[in-house]
Amino acid sequence: MAINKNHEFEDLDGIKCAIVEKNVPADRVEFLKKLLEFNRFTVVVAKSPQPKAVPKSAVPSDPNASAVTAIGAADVSPAPIHPPAPETFTLGVTDVAFNATNAIFGRLLRTPDGRVVTLAYWEQIEKDSNDEIPYFEIKK
Repeated sequence: MAINKNHEFEDLDGIKCAIVEKNVPADRVEFLKKLLEFNRFTVVVAKSPQPKAVPKSAVPSDPNASAVTAIGAADVSPAPIHPPAPETFTLGVTDVAFNATNAIFGRLLRTPDGRVVTLAYWEQIEKDSNDEIPYFEIKK
């Protein structure tokens, strides 16, 4: 069981893993997998379960309401059509002591070109990791 929400772990495909991110799209999985494998972590990727959808009942919520109108047509509205949920994944590493927040702010991860991984690089806001300018001096 996790101590707090920031350090979760669970079984992915039968392997105990520290969870890096949940409900991640495929392109982000590829980015994080390359980055974590470069930093010598064993990455495990599993499909996230589909969100549970509760179908709305055709029965009116008011038990005294009639399902048939005065004309005789059924008073049933069509069920809303929802597009299928996008395919997402859960990404984990086999090192259960791994915590993404500690790794980023502790400057433990490196990019393939040898720079320190910054939060902006991790979140894919910036394409290059510029660790030479402190985050509080960056003008936005």
